[in-house]
Amino acid sequence: MGILELLQNPWPWYIAGPLIGLTVPTLLLLGNKQFGISSTLRDACAMLPSKNPFFRYNWRQTSSWNLMFTLGILLGAFIAATLLSNPNALTVTPDTTQQLESLGVPVTGAFLPASLFSWQALLTLPGFLLMVGGGFLVGFGARYAGGCTSGHAISGLSNLQLPSLVAVIGFFAGGLVMTHVFLPLILKL
Repeated sequence: MGILELLQNPWPWYIAGPLIGLTVPTLLLLGNKQFGISSTLRDACAMLPSKNPFFRYNWRQTSSWNLMFTLGILLGAFIAATLLSNPNALTVTPDTTQQLESLGVPVTGAFLPASLFSWQALLTLPGFLLMVGGGFLVGFGARYAGGCTSGHAISGLSNLQLPSLVAVIGFFAGGLVMTHVFLPLILKL
Protein backbone atom coordinates (compact mmCIF):
# COMPACT_ATOMS: atom_id res chain seq x y z
CA MET A 1 0.00 0.00 0.00
CA GLY A 2 1.53 3.29 -1.14
CA ILE A 3 1.48 6.54 0.82
CA LEU A 4 -1.08 8.11 -1.54
CA GLU A 5 -3.36 5.08 -1.18
CA LEU A 6 -2.96 5.21 2.61
CA LEU A 7 -3.91 8.90 2.69
CA GLN A 8 -6.98 8.38 0.49
CA ASN A 9 -8.64 6.06 3.01
CA PRO A 10 -10.28 7.32 6.21
CA TRP A 11 -8.05 7.02 9.23
CA PRO A 12 -9.40 5.06 12.18
CA TRP A 13 -10.68 7.00 15.17
CA TYR A 14 -7.81 5.81 17.37
CA ILE A 15 -5.32 7.62 15.12
CA ALA A 16 -7.31 10.69 14.04
CA GLY A 17 -8.68 11.43 17.53
CA PRO A 18 -5.32 11.62 19.31
CA LEU A 19 -3.89 13.73 16.46
CA ILE A 20 -6.71 16.25 16.92
CA GLY A 21 -6.23 16.04 20.67
CA LEU A 22 -2.51 16.81 20.37
CA THR A 23 -3.35 20.04 18.53
CA VAL A 24 -4.54 21.72 21.72
CA PRO A 25 -1.52 21.10 23.96
CA THR A 26 0.77 22.02 21.07
CA LEU A 27 -1.00 25.34 20.53
CA LEU A 28 -1.35 26.07 24.25
CA LEU A 29 2.11 25.03 25.38
CA LEU A 30 4.23 26.12 22.44
CA GLY A 31 2.37 29.14 21.18
CA ASN A 32 -0.04 30.24 23.91
CA LYS A 33 -2.80 30.21 21.25
CA GLN A 34 -6.46 29.22 21.21
CA PHE A 35 -7.79 26.85 18.56
CA GLY A 36 -10.74 28.11 16.52
CA ILE A 37 -11.60 29.66 13.21
CA SER A 38 -14.66 31.87 13.65
CA SER A 39 -12.76 35.10 14.35
CA THR A 40 -10.82 34.88 11.09
CA LEU A 41 -13.48 36.82 9.19
CA ARG A 42 -13.09 39.68 11.66
CA ASP A 43 -9.33 39.54 11.16
CA ALA A 44 -9.78 39.65 7.38
CA CYS A 45 -12.08 42.67 7.72
CA ALA A 46 -9.57 44.36 10.03
CA MET A 47 -7.05 44.29 7.16
CA LEU A 48 -9.28 46.65 5.20
CA PRO A 49 -9.61 50.36 6.01
CA SER A 50 -12.69 50.88 8.18
CA LYS A 51 -14.20 53.55 10.39
CA ASN A 52 -15.95 50.91 12.47
CA PRO A 53 -14.11 50.56 15.83
CA PHE A 54 -14.90 46.82 15.92
CA PHE A 55 -12.52 46.32 12.97
CA ARG A 56 -9.86 48.81 14.04
CA TYR A 57 -7.19 46.88 15.88
CA ASN A 58 -3.71 45.64 15.12
CA TRP A 59 -4.55 42.28 13.57
CA ARG A 60 -0.86 41.59 12.84
CA GLN A 61 -0.05 41.60 16.52
CA THR A 62 -3.04 39.69 17.85
CA SER A 63 -4.06 37.08 15.31
CA SER A 64 -1.95 36.89 12.18
CA TRP A 65 -1.28 33.23 13.03
CA ASN A 66 -5.04 32.58 12.70
CA LEU A 67 -5.00 33.85 9.12
CA MET A 68 -2.10 31.53 8.30
CA PHE A 69 -4.01 28.69 9.95
CA THR A 70 -7.02 29.46 7.73
CA LEU A 71 -4.84 29.55 4.61
CA GLY A 72 -3.47 26.17 5.68
CA ILE A 73 -7.01 24.80 5.94
CA LEU A 74 -7.81 26.05 2.43
CA LEU A 75 -4.58 24.63 1.03
CA GLY A 76 -5.17 21.33 2.82
CA ALA A 77 -8.72 21.15 1.47
CA PHE A 78 -7.45 21.77 -2.05
CA ILE A 79 -4.79 19.05 -1.73
CA ALA A 80 -7.32 16.63 -0.22
CA ALA A 81 -9.86 17.30 -2.97
CA THR A 82 -7.43 17.08 -5.86
CA LEU A 83 -4.73 14.60 -4.81
CA LEU A 84 -6.16 12.55 -1.97
CA SER A 85 -9.84 12.17 -2.87
CA ASN A 86 -11.33 8.71 -2.72
CA PRO A 87 -12.46 7.69 -6.22
CA ASN A 88 -15.14 5.36 -4.85
CA ALA A 89 -18.73 6.51 -4.40
CA LEU A 90 -19.83 7.47 -0.91
CA THR A 91 -21.38 4.53 0.92
CA VAL A 92 -24.47 5.35 2.97
CA THR A 93 -26.17 2.88 5.29
CA PRO A 94 -29.51 1.49 4.13
CA ASP A 95 -31.38 3.10 7.07
CA THR A 96 -29.94 6.54 6.29
CA THR A 97 -30.66 6.07 2.58
CA GLN A 98 -34.27 5.18 3.38
CA GLN A 99 -34.70 8.17 5.72
CA LEU A 100 -33.19 10.62 3.21
CA GLU A 101 -35.26 9.29 0.32
CA SER A 102 -38.42 9.52 2.45
CA LEU A 103 -37.60 13.23 2.81
CA GLY A 104 -37.17 13.56 -0.95
CA VAL A 105 -33.36 13.60 -0.96
CA PRO A 106 -32.02 11.03 -3.45
CA VAL A 107 -28.80 9.27 -2.42
CA THR A 108 -26.51 9.10 -5.45
CA GLY A 109 -23.15 8.29 -3.89
CA ALA A 110 -21.98 11.92 -4.13
CA PHE A 111 -20.54 13.57 -1.02
CA LEU A 112 -23.29 16.22 -0.97
CA PRO A 113 -26.74 15.69 -2.47
CA ALA A 114 -27.04 17.94 -5.54
CA SER A 115 -30.74 18.35 -4.87
CA LEU A 116 -29.79 20.41 -1.79
CA PHE A 117 -26.28 21.73 -2.43
CA SER A 118 -25.85 23.14 -5.94
CA TRP A 119 -26.32 26.43 -7.76
CA GLN A 120 -29.62 25.14 -9.09
CA ALA A 121 -30.80 24.18 -5.59
CA LEU A 122 -29.86 27.64 -4.29
CA LEU A 123 -32.65 29.09 -6.43
CA THR A 124 -35.27 26.96 -4.65
CA LEU A 125 -36.81 27.92 -1.30
CA PRO A 126 -35.48 24.85 0.58
CA GLY A 127 -32.00 25.28 -0.93
CA PHE A 128 -31.94 28.99 -0.11
CA LEU A 129 -33.09 28.37 3.47
CA LEU A 130 -30.51 25.63 4.00
CA MET A 131 -27.50 27.35 2.42
CA VAL A 132 -28.05 31.07 3.02
CA GLY A 133 -30.27 30.91 6.09
CA GLY A 134 -28.23 28.13 7.64
CA GLY A 135 -24.97 29.93 6.88
CA PHE A 136 -26.27 33.08 8.53
CA LEU A 137 -27.44 31.19 11.61
CA VAL A 138 -24.14 29.33 11.94
CA GLY A 139 -22.16 32.55 11.61
CA PHE A 140 -24.41 34.44 14.02
CA GLY A 141 -24.36 31.58 16.51
CA ALA A 142 -20.59 31.27 16.42
CA ARG A 143 -20.13 34.98 17.09
CA TYR A 144 -22.89 35.06 19.74
CA ALA A 145 -21.35 32.05 21.51
CA GLY A 146 -17.91 33.66 21.38
CA GLY A 147 -16.46 30.99 19.13
CA CYS A 148 -17.16 28.10 16.82
CA THR A 149 -17.70 24.44 17.53
CA SER A 150 -14.05 23.52 17.14
CA GLY A 151 -12.87 26.40 19.32
CA HIS A 152 -15.25 25.59 22.15
CA ALA A 153 -15.23 21.80 21.87
CA ILE A 154 -11.50 21.34 21.46
CA SER A 155 -9.87 24.36 23.10
CA GLY A 156 -12.52 25.53 25.55
CA LEU A 157 -13.37 22.13 26.98
CA SER A 158 -9.72 21.19 27.32
CA ASN A 159 -9.30 24.37 29.39
CA LEU A 160 -12.33 23.35 31.50
CA GLN A 161 -14.23 26.54 30.60
CA LEU A 162 -17.88 26.43 31.67
CA PRO A 163 -19.03 28.78 28.84
CA SER A 164 -17.53 26.34 26.34
CA LEU A 165 -19.46 23.46 27.90
CA VAL A 166 -22.69 25.48 27.66
CA ALA A 167 -21.89 26.41 24.04
CA VAL A 168 -21.11 22.81 23.03
CA ILE A 169 -24.34 21.56 24.63
CA GLY A 170 -26.18 24.32 22.73
CA PHE A 171 -24.48 23.39 19.44
CA PHE A 172 -25.45 19.74 19.80
CA ALA A 173 -29.01 20.49 20.95
CA GLY A 174 -29.45 22.92 18.06
CA GLY A 175 -28.13 20.34 15.60
CA LEU A 176 -30.52 17.69 16.88
CA VAL A 177 -33.52 20.05 16.73
CA MET A 178 -32.57 21.16 13.23
CA THR A 179 -32.10 17.59 11.99
CA HIS A 180 -35.22 16.08 13.50
CA VAL A 181 -37.67 19.01 13.52
CA PHE A 182 -36.81 21.76 11.06
CA LEU A 183 -35.06 19.85 8.24
CA PRO A 184 -38.11 17.68 7.45
CA LEU A 185 -40.29 20.81 7.45
CA ILE A 186 -37.92 22.72 5.14
CA LEU A 187 -37.64 19.81 2.72
CA LYS A 188 -41.44 19.63 2.41
CA LEU A 189 -41.64 23.24 1.16
